[in-house]
Amino acid sequence: MYELQFLRASIWVDWSTVAILFSTFPRTQTPPHFVEKVIERFRKHEHQISHTSPEDDNLESDEVLSILRPDLIDLGFDVEASKKHRDQIMRPVFFGENAKPELQYQIDAWHPEWSTGLEIEAGRGLQGNAIYRDLVQALVMVDLEHLFLAVRQHYYYKGGSSKDYEKTVAVAQALYAHSRVKMPFTLCVLGY
Repeated sequence: MYELQFLRASIWVDWSTVAILFSTFPRTQTPPHFVEKVIERFRKHEHQISHTSPEDDNLESDEVLSILRPDLIDLGFDVEASKKHRDQIMRPVFFGENAKPELQYQIDAWHPEWSTGLEIEAGRGLQGNAIYRDLVQALVMVDLEHLFLAVRQHYYYKGGSSKDYEKTVAVAQALYAHSRVKMPFTLCVLGY
C-alpha cells in the first residue's frame, strides 16, 4: 500500500488492485482541478475497459469511448458519436477567409470550458504511432490547453504484448523534461 497525495487529499492506494493509472505533465505543475473528475469516470468503468491478460477481449478505442461517452457528456465534454463526419468533433488549426476554419483535426472529445481534449487509443496507440499523431495535432489545435491521452496499460497481440502506458509515459517525460522542447499544454497520460 502506498499513500497517494492528490489535490490536497490523502488516500491509501493498493496499486495491485488499481486498473486505471495516470501521470500528469509537466511533473513540476499541480494537475488541473478536473483531472480527478475524469480519472473517476475511467475508474467507474475499469472492469469493462481494462485488460489484464491476453485472454481478455481487446476492445477497440471506439468501443471504450462508447462506454465512457455518457459519463464524459455528464462532465461537459462534446464526445464523438460515430466515425461519420457529422458525428465527429473537429478542432480548428488555421482560420481562413471570413474566419472559416481552413484546417481542422478530429479529436475524440472536447471540453470547451476546460479547453481540454481527450484521445483514446487502443491497439495502435503505440505500435501504430497514434500517440505521436495525437501529441502533434494537439500542439497545433486552437485553444487546447490540456490533453488527456488514454492508452492501454498492456496491449496484447498475437505473439506478444506491449506496455503502452509505460512507454507513453516515457515519451511524455522526454518531451516535458527536455530543454529543447516547450510544450504549450498540460498532459495527462491515462492507462486503462
